[in-house]
Amino acid sequence: MPQKVRIEHDSMGELQVPEAALWGAQTQRAVQNFPISGRPMPRGFIRALGLVKATAADVNAALGLLPKATAKAVRKAALEVAEGHFDEHFPIDIYQTGSGTSSNMNANEVIANLATRGGKAAIHPNDHVNLGQSSNDVVPTAIRVSAQLAVVEDLLPALKHLRKTIEARGKVLGKIVKTGRTHLMDAMPLTFAQEFNTWAAQIASAEDRITDALKRLRRLPLGGTAIGTGINADPRFGKQVAKALSELTGTKFESADNKFEGLAAQDDAVELSGQFNALAVALIKIANDLRWMNSGPLAGLGEIELPALQPGSSIMPGKVNPVIPEATVMVCAQVIGHHTAITIAGQTGNFQLNVTLPLIAANLLESVQLLSNVARLLADSAIAGLTVREDNVRNALDRNPILVTALNPVIGYEKGAAIAKQAYKQNRPVMEVAIEVTGMTEAELKPLLDPAALAKGGIHGKAGGGG
Repeated sequence: MPQKVRIEHDSMGELQVPEAALWGAQTQRAVQNFPISGRPMPRGFIRALGLVKATAADVNAALGLLPKATAKAVRKAALEVAEGHFDEHFPIDIYQTGSGTSSNMNANEVIANLATRGGKAAIHPNDHVNLGQSSNDVVPTAIRVSAQLAVVEDLLPALKHLRKTIEARGKVLGKIVKTGRTHLMDAMPLTFAQEFNTWAAQIASAEDRITDALKRLRRLPLGGTAIGTGINADPRFGKQVAKALSELTGTKFESADNKFEGLAAQDDAVELSGQFNALAVALIKIANDLRWMNSGPLAGLGEIELPALQPGSSIMPGKVNPVIPEATVMVCAQVIGHHTAITIAGQTGNFQLNVTLPLIAANLLESVQLLSNVARLLADSAIAGLTVREDNVRNALDRNPILVTALNPVIGYEKGAAIAKQAYKQNRPVMEVAIEVTGMTEAELKPLLDPAALAKGGIHGKAGGGG
């Protein structure tokens, strides 16, 4: 059946809008103009638009620029939008006008229609909901608000959970000594605690870098309006909205000193994305270490067993794969791709306005969602339940020819190399070969070749060298 429509108008004339839609003419034009991906702007961005519109209405009322009844109706409608009650009325594609004007007007129209219901006077999307604002400062502000809230509420708690899980597992397995590896080749021994704590330190560093980037992301350009000069906005508007947003969300925001920068450049968003990129690199390293350690069970390293979550093959019975680390690698590849896109988008600021704002918003928020979800998954479905195959670890450690490195200060590098080669060639423990070659007793050699002692740094001396 034909869809029922109503007639709306804007500065370009009349057009048909679905009768049940809360949006108006400008949103409808954008729906028709951008049938590109079928992906609307993300929930977090719509939430931020609602929060900005609600606090803007409060501030405009406090400044005597908006009737209190109008502001109250706008605030109520905007907060309902922020809470997600009307997401189906935000249909505009991510790939739209580069300023995000379409999404800003979408919010203005939906909020105006909601606020008008049951009221005595019509509330106008531009004159009331958008008072003292421009798409050019609203959208960059919404990017910063949405990304800040997503990081604080989702990503940082997820990273803390991952770090704590790694540390806890490392503590339980801490005394087990294993063969270290450099160049994927046998190296000096270390404990599982040392290996796990390396991963935890990577996550802690990522938390620190992301937290530091938020110091610059929280500077909001709202109040700059069209190009940064603040035309049609009260000079107090930007600071008061930033304060109101801080109170409403419990997260610190501040008004940018230079509004021109916040409109023309998105360097702080690019910086935050760069920290997501660095985190993705760290997570790939951790995921691949887990995959290598889990490899086998017979022909690989076989040091650990990850939890068996699902059959691994449609043709090979009994096969189980490291699916969580694999999913982690794919997530991180996508995040790295997002950063590349954001980097290019960040360059696309011509004079007083960046014109790829919706893409920056969408990619930042998707990166946060992906990283938050996979961090918790990696913690709970892989690391928390892994077990160590201690027999395999011990057998490999006993036959590790590189243990002879500890004898360098006593017998020198050349003789140590000969022992290592013979032990490897004959597949014998280093201790046996060292007794034969050096003439030293097992009692003399044992403290020198003790893997646990070596994991703490071993002995120190002048002979030998290299790396």
